[in-house]
Amino acid sequence: MSRTTATAATAARRRVFAMMDADGDGVVSAREYLSRVDRTVRAAGRTEDDPLVVVARAEGRKVWAEMDADGDGKLTFDEYDAWAGAGTFDNVCRPVLGSLFDLADTDGDGALDKAEFTALRTALNNPPGNAAAAFDALDTDGDGRVGRDAYLASIRAFVIGDGSPMGESLY
Repeated sequence: MSRTTATAATAARRRVFAMMDADGDGVVSAREYLSRVDRTVRAAGRTEDDPLVVVARAEGRKVWAEMDADGDGKLTFDEYDAWAGAGTFDNVCRPVLGSLFDLADTDGDGALDKAEFTALRTALNNPPGNAAAAFDALDTDGDGRVGRDAYLASIRAFVIGDGSPMGESLY
C-alpha cells in the first residue's frame, strides 16, 4: 500500500469510526455498535422474527467479536484502524453491511431507492443530507436505485483508501 493510500485509508477509517462512536466519547462500545442493527430494524419496519433480522443480529455479533479482540467491550480508534482493511472488509464487514442493506431493502428487489438508502444510512448515524448526497453520488446511471454490490464496493473502496464519491459524501 502506498503512503498516500495508507493515509487516505486512515482518514477514511477515522470518519467511519466517528460515525460508529454515537456518543462521541472516543470509544465504540458493544452497545453502540450493536444498536446499529436495532435502528435499522426500526427504520425498515421489520419484526424480530423476520429471518433477515436474525441474520443481521448474528452478523453484527460476529463483527463485534472480531473487532473487540481483547473482549473488553470497547473499541478504540487504534484498535479499529489496526483491524480494518481489505481482507477484513471482504471476510467480516461485507456480510454484516450486506445484511443491513437487505433489511433496508423493504421490497426485496436487491436495490435501494433514495428513501430506503437514506433510512438505512441515517439509522447508521449519517446525517440525512449526507445520506441523500451519497445516494446521488452512487446512483451513477440516474435510475433512482442503488444495487447491493455497488453499495458494498463503494464502502470497501472508501475504507481501504481507494476513494469513493459515496463515502466522501456520506461520512
